[in-house]
Formats: sequence, C-alpha cells, structure tokens
Amino acid sequence: MSEAVSALAGATYDGYCKVSDAGPVGMVTLRGDLAAKGFGAAVKKATGCAVPGQGALTSAKGRRLAWMSPDELLLFCGYDEAGTLATALGAALAGQHALAVNVSDARVVLHLEGVGAREVMAKLTPADVSPEAFGPGQMRRTRLAQVAAAFHMPDAARFEIIAFRSVAAYVFELLSTAAQPGGEVGLFPAGE
Repeated sequence: MSEAVSALAGATYDGYCKVSDAGPVGMVTLRGDLAAKGFGAAVKKATGCAVPGQGALTSAKGRRLAWMSPDELLLFCGYDEAGTLATALGAALAGQHALAVNVSDARVVLHLEGVGAREVMAKLTPADVSPEAFGPGQMRRTRLAQVAAAFHMPDAARFEIIAFRSVAAYVFELLSTAAQPGGEVGLFPAGE
C-alpha cells in the first residue's frame, strides 16, 4: 500500500500569522436524516461523538464531528481509521437512508494561527468571524475568495480550514498572501 501524501507536502508560511498544511487527515462525510430515530445513537456508537447542533462540533476519542448542513456531517479522525469508520457508520445506519464516504483524499486541511488569524480570515470570507459572531466550537461552511471552504476554531487564536484538494495550492496562497507582514489592518485589536 502506498503512503498517504498531503496535497501541499507539509508547506508552511510564516507571516504575521502562520499558515501550515495539516498533513493527511481522515475525513468521513455522513449524509442522512439527522433527526431520524436511531440516527444519533448509531453515529455515537460508531464514532464516540454525539450529533452536533446546527453550526457546531462535538468531539470524543480524538475525533471531531461537525455539522455541515441539515443533512450532512463531517467526521475528522485519524487518516488510517477513516475507511474503517466509514464502514462502521454504514453498518450502524443500515436500513436508514444514509451514506458514509471516506473523503480524506478529496480534501485538504490547513491551519492558520496567530493573534491576527481572525483578520486574515476576515479578508477572505464573507462570513462574520468577529469574536461576537464566531468562536471555538462552531463550524462555518462558506467561501474563501473564489472557492468553497469550511472552517472552525480549535481555540481563540487558531483556525482549521477545509477545502477541496484540487484547490489546495490556491487556498494556501490566499492565506499566505493575506498573512504577509505589513498587510495588517487592525480589524480586531489585541488579537481578538
């Protein structure tokens, strides 16, 4: 079996914020009726994570489960366990209208960290990333410039950005350009 390779081969950029490739990350897309009887219990049994509310994430056993739309969740897990978890979810949801697919190799995960991280994101997305509107524990599906993306904040100074692998270099360059020293605009004082 070949070794997993990330789309950006570990690329990093150090500006007034640091942009970095997260490397191979396991991801399973789960589609179905999130409110169906037994759906939540089946998901929790297979992943350890409770079904999150709208725009939220839950976590357990080193995994995170994100709400992506009214009928879609995205499970973040170890790269090597994504196939097994997709199969386990499919089996747990047998008999329900549901689909679990390993999308690890179709996506890229980037990290953006530093006191200016909110400002960098505000330059690129129409989503409100002010501290009053967005923070840790929330998931947002939107755009970064010209491409679809999603993001959340593991903590108050970091964003984790998810995009399609085919646009990985574009998203990396967007973030790096927005984080160039001298490009600070002071949107969120004191790194809020």
